[in-house]
Amino acid sequence: MQHLHARLSALFPLGEFTPQRDKLGFLTVPQSHLRAVATHLRDVEGFSHLVLLTAVDWLEEGQFQLTYLLCNRLARLDLGLRVFLPREAATMDSIHDLWPTAATYQRELREMFGIDFPGSPRLAEEFILEGWIDIPPYRRDFDTKKFAAENFSQRPGRVTHDPAAHMKQQLYPGGL
Repeated sequence: MQHLHARLSALFPLGEFTPQRDKLGFLTVPQSHLRAVATHLRDVEGFSHLVLLTAVDWLEEGQFQLTYLLCNRLARLDLGLRVFLPREAATMDSIHDLWPTAATYQRELREMFGIDFPGSPRLAEEFILEGWIDIPPYRRDFDTKKFAAENFSQRPGRVTHDPAAHMKQQLYPGGL
């Protein structure tokens, strides 16, 4: 992994590299260089498979972290590319032309986090949340409890128990 990091650093302005174990590491890539780094990894370094594309909402820092996990099957190497985006008007270049499976991940991230990937196919179509009108539900400022109270009626006879007291009663019905 260190050799790969050295080769990439000679070609691109990169951020932090975090080795996790011998064949897995994570590399921070500036948003503006993701496409060039990803293309190089695919075409030159043998990272032919996009394993996943996911996001983390760093609400307090005002940014999203996208992580592209790439795999070089022949060398049995996995490399995660971390890209940070501002939360407000979060937009990232699509990579569906590099790895077609990215289109599905990008649709999910747009719907669940509100991150836009211009040019990605079927991006505007409903994917998971049919008829959704609230803020994207995977954003940390989405209030699940408030949404449920406003959109779902309480069923008569339903009782909510304090989890600690309920489990104590279940485990020790006669008391301690």
